[in-house]
Amino acid sequence: MQRREFLGLSIAAGLSVAGLAGCSGSGPLRFGIHPWVGYEPLYLADDFNWLPETVVLVPGTSAKDSMDGLLSGAIAGAALTLDETIRLSSRGLELVVVAVVDVSAGADVLMVRPSITDLAGLKEQRIAVELNGVSGIMLFKILEVAGLSPNDVIKVDLPVSEHAQAWSRGEVDACVCYEPTASMIENAGGVRLFDSSDIPETIFDVLVVTREAADRNPRAVRDLVSGHFRGLQHLVRSMHDSVYRIATRQGISPDEVRTALATVMLPDLAANQRYLRTEGSIETMARSLSSLMMAEGMIEQNPEIQQLSDASFLPARVY
Repeated sequence: MQRREFLGLSIAAGLSVAGLAGCSGSGPLRFGIHPWVGYEPLYLADDFNWLPETVVLVPGTSAKDSMDGLLSGAIAGAALTLDETIRLSSRGLELVVVAVVDVSAGADVLMVRPSITDLAGLKEQRIAVELNGVSGIMLFKILEVAGLSPNDVIKVDLPVSEHAQAWSRGEVDACVCYEPTASMIENAGGVRLFDSSDIPETIFDVLVVTREAADRNPRAVRDLVSGHFRGLQHLVRSMHDSVYRIATRQGISPDEVRTALATVMLPDLAANQRYLRTEGSIETMARSLSSLMMAEGMIEQNPEIQQLSDASFLPARVY
């Protein structure tokens, strides 16, 4: 299970990739989205009809739906993680990051057996990790911090949804995962040794559009980004209302929504201006991730990172 699937599986199961079809070159900006707490401001904007007719949200069940839609041309933009954006860019799709919607600040976790007391203790241990996902990026960053090479550990490539079972069977000594798997492993005796708050500004969720859409329909892109910030403003100013709306939409409890929100940082307009500037955090981290992903065989070629981010679509202010 990809990380972005865990929140809201109950409603997502009723959605179909068929909704991705029929993107018109002269129509509204068709934007792929799937359940994840960092994308909730756009869902809220849609709830309140704050997205004009220039933008149509195209819901899917996971990031794969959006990535497939972008590759086929069925949609012209999507909400993705930065590493997912790099994967698409490495396949020749020219994308532009127009907003940063969240930064992982504890959502991604290294769970270990109590006998492992520090990162050096990971050497020669069996680590469950979904290599073709965000947890793969997280593991390689953990190994960098630990001063270990990927060959120093035994990687057990498993979907995160299978980590708890592997743990209970004694097949792994550590897991790189996220909620709700992290809590399941903690309840089974696991210890949280490291999380994404220890490597700040590494794992980003972003709004991306194709370069063609950015050039051809800049008004729609600006409308999309403005809608996100208006939804974010409502989430921040009317937290109680927003939490219950999210819980109802996702089919989860309000407490689960609050827990999810506590593990991410939702950047405001000023933070976005810093992140998206030339040679800012997005382009710097994208180059770092691209090199890492190339070295570990996660992508086949290094994408062009120059001008990956574009702050010109950000609103001048949020009303």
